Amino acid sequence: MGKKSELVSWSSTFSVGIKLVDDQHKGLLNLVNDMFNHVTGDAEEERKYFKKVMDQALQYVKVHFDTEEKIMIHTHFPGYAEHKKAHDAFVLVVVDNVRSFESGNKFVLEEFTMFLKEWILTHIAIMDKQYFSYFKKIASRKANGKLGIDMSDIAGL
Repeated sequence: MGKKSELVSWSSTFSVGIKLVDDQHKGLLNLVNDMFNHVTGDAEEERKYFKKVMDQALQYVKVHFDTEEKIMIHTHFPGYAEHKKAHDAFVLVVVDNVRSFESGNKFVLEEFTMFLKEWILTHIAIMDKQYFSYFKKIASRKANGKLGIDMSDIAGL
């Protein structure tokens, strides 16, 4: 394959301020870029690629959502239920695409890649920023000068 292209690049505007979550978001963007670089126009080649990466990608997404949801539960984030619904709906759409693909239905890697890109960026920019704003409100300044959340910050919530 020739030079790798980026459909989307990480930017500090996507940061939610939690290194683990930001690193996972970067991984999701890398996945979208990898898919984009496998859009060849050769349907058989694209199907082979998709079959190879989809289980891995779905597992990655589930781990990421689980991470976010655990953080939200432990910090008593008031938007948790809505956020979880968005995560669950996304997983269902991806699973439906995978099932459709496995059933032999027409599959267009470029369309699926664009769907992932738009959903991930919109989700990070809007929904994930909501919990980042909440975390900043409840966080306290730690000895190292950084904002952080520990049990004392959420004890009264």
